Amino acid sequence: MARRFGIEGGIIGVVAAAAVSLSVAGFLAFAQPGATVKASADTVDSAGKNGRQGARTAVESSIVHASDRPGRSLNITIDDGPDPVWTPKVLEVLKKHGVKATFCMIGPQAAAHPDIVKQVVAAGHRLCNHTVSHNTGMDHRPQSYQSQEILDAQKMIEKAAGGARVEYYRAPGGAFTPYSRQLAADHGMRPLGWNVDSKDFESGSVATIESTVRGELSNGPTVLFHDGGGNRARTVESLDRLLPWMVQQGYGFGFPKR
Repeated sequence: MARRFGIEGGIIGVVAAAAVSLSVAGFLAFAQPGATVKASADTVDSAGKNGRQGARTAVESSIVHASDRPGRSLNITIDDGPDPVWTPKVLEVLKKHGVKATFCMIGPQAAAHPDIVKQVVAAGHRLCNHTVSHNTGMDHRPQSYQSQEILDAQKMIEKAAGGARVEYYRAPGGAFTPYSRQLAADHGMRPLGWNVDSKDFESGSVATIESTVRGELSNGPTVLFHDGGGNRARTVESLDRLLPWMVQQGYGFGFPKR
């Protein structure tokens, strides 16, 4: 997401529960500062769904914004879910308009709602890692902390997805570091930025969200919305109005480059 703020109570509870569960199961992986992250089954496991099979390969560590679709194209990205109320509604709107999106999921949210994660994958959308605890200050934390946040979330999301791969990594609030970008890339997740911030998490109206997006489209192709972290009724409505407008303006829709 595009802002730095404290995690809301609901997310904190899910994070705490997931952390305890993982600790008991012995899955947490900590890398010491400066240490080389071990490329074990997490990086070379057999493939996930959607036809993407074979060994996981590293991708570029630079932050991507460009679309993989040529011409006048946009990348719709959805952060902070999955949410049992709002993610299905976002999925309905995307299906209505024939648009595929990239969902940047918080690990414990995905672990708590695997059925929704599988719905996202089954609909042909792509998965993005948005860390375990959505700490927008993680760029000031040790490498061991960054590693835990990224790799544990990747495990949670891919398990919830039934094996489908997480193809991107978006740092909370844009809190990337050279280490976190390279770590994500080494584990097959391209660092993902954004060009257009809908600001749908603020208190403005649907008309305000629409105006913001329309006014910023010249900044670049990757557009940021949210399906978690609060009431997203305005997001759902604004997407329902913006997507056909984008088509009328001559835009198509793709995924961020890998």
